[in-house]
Amino acid sequence: MPFYLSFRGKKSLHLALMNTKNYDIIICGAGPAGCTAAYQLSGKGLRIAVLDKDYFPRDKICGDALSADVVNQLHRIDARLSENFQTFTKKVPSHGVRFYAPNGTNLDIDFVNKAHREAAGYISKRYEFDTFYFDHIKKLKDIDIFQNHKILDVKMAPDSVEVSTETGVFNAKMVIGADGANSIINRKLSKNVFDKRHHCAGLRQYFANVSGFHPNNHIELHFYKDLLPGYFWIFPLPNNQANVGLGMLSSEVSKQKINLKKKLADIIQNHPNIKDRFKNAEPLENVQGFGLPIGSRKKQLSGDRFLLLGDAANLIDPFTGEGIGNAIRSGRVAAEHLLKAFERNRFDAEFNKTYDREIYRKMWKELRISRSMQLLLYYPRIFNFVIKKASKNESIRTLLTSMLDNIDLKKELLKPTFYIKLIFN
Repeated sequence: MPFYLSFRGKKSLHLALMNTKNYDIIICGAGPAGCTAAYQLSGKGLRIAVLDKDYFPRDKICGDALSADVVNQLHRIDARLSENFQTFTKKVPSHGVRFYAPNGTNLDIDFVNKAHREAAGYISKRYEFDTFYFDHIKKLKDIDIFQNHKILDVKMAPDSVEVSTETGVFNAKMVIGADGANSIINRKLSKNVFDKRHHCAGLRQYFANVSGFHPNNHIELHFYKDLLPGYFWIFPLPNNQANVGLGMLSSEVSKQKINLKKKLADIIQNHPNIKDRFKNAEPLENVQGFGLPIGSRKKQLSGDRFLLLGDAANLIDPFTGEGIGNAIRSGRVAAEHLLKAFERNRFDAEFNKTYDREIYRKMWKELRISRSMQLLLYYPRIFNFVIKKASKNESIRTLLTSMLDNIDLKKELLKPTFYIKLIFN
C-alpha cells in the first residue's frame, strides 16, 4: 500500500487505485538526459510519463558550459531543435579555453566546431538552457509531463515497476533514472555504492562585472596547487555576468579537511591572478554547493526494468567536469535501447546489460583518459612544464588543440615519450 496514504482499509485501497497511472515508460527527471530520451521516444506509440520534482523554470547548479558536443548532439536529435538553439538568445558563444597552470602561467587554446562551423561551444545558465529544452518536450502531444512530483519510493511489482510520489502512484514496464547526482532510482534499484574517490564537491556563485575575459569568451580553468586535482573556474555569461566556482575530489576535501567556501572566497579576494578582476564585481547569489559523480569507474547502469542516464549514471568527465554532452548522448542511447526492449518484450536485467555495454562503448575510452589526466594533476610540475612550452611554441599549441579535440591523440598526453619530445622541441 503506498505510504503517503494516512489511513487504511477499503477506502485507502480505492484511493490508491484511483491515483495509480499506468504507462509503458516513466522518465524520472526532465534535465537534458530525460528530455533527450523523451524527445527520441516521442511518436513511437509508447505511453510515456516524465516526472520532475521541480516546476520549470528551475535552477540547476552547474558550470553552465555547453561544449561543441552538446551542439552536435542537438543536431543529431533533430535539425529543427538545433536550429532553434541557434536562435536561442540566452547564451554567449565561447571559442576556446584558457588554462592556468599551478605556477600562474596561462595558455589560450582556440577550438573550432568543425561539424557545423559554429562557435566551439556556448555558456548559458542551466536555468535558461534546461527551460529551452523542456519547453520543446512540453509541445510533444504524446508525452505526459508531471511537474512538482517528488519521487518518494520506487519498487518492483510482479510485471512492472512502481513509482510513488506525493500525489499518486505511477506504474510502468520500464523506469528511467535521469534524476541527477542524488538519483533515487540509483539508490533504490541498483547495487552502486557512493565512493568519495569518484565524486567531486563543487561550489558555484554568479557575479556581475567580473573583468579580464578573453575577447572570444574563453572559459577559464585555473589549476591552482592547493586545489589539485581540481580547479577554480570563471565562465562568461550573457549580460556581463559570470559563473564562478571550484570543484575538487571529495576524497581530497575530506583528507585535507578543506572548507571549500573559505577557499573560494580566499581565491577571489587574494589570489594575484584573480583579485583585481573582482574589484568591481558584485555577487548575485549566495554560494551554492553541489556534487558531481564523475565517470572515473564503471558502475551498474541498468537492471530489471530500469536504466540510469546522465549524472545518475556517473557520466561526468573526470578532468573537465562537463556532463551535459554525455547526458544527452545517454538519452539517445537509452531511447534506442528501449525501442528494442518493447519490440522484443524484454525488460530484464540480462537484456538491459546491452545498454551498459553501448554506453561504455561510446564513452569509456574518453572517460578513462580523462581520469588519467585528472590523476596527472597530482604532479603540478608536469602541468607547469607543458603550459610553459606550449605558451612559447605555436606548433605545440596546435598539437594540444588537436589532442584535446581527438580521443586517440589525447592518449599521447599520458605517455612519457610525449614529454621527452617536448624537452627537445
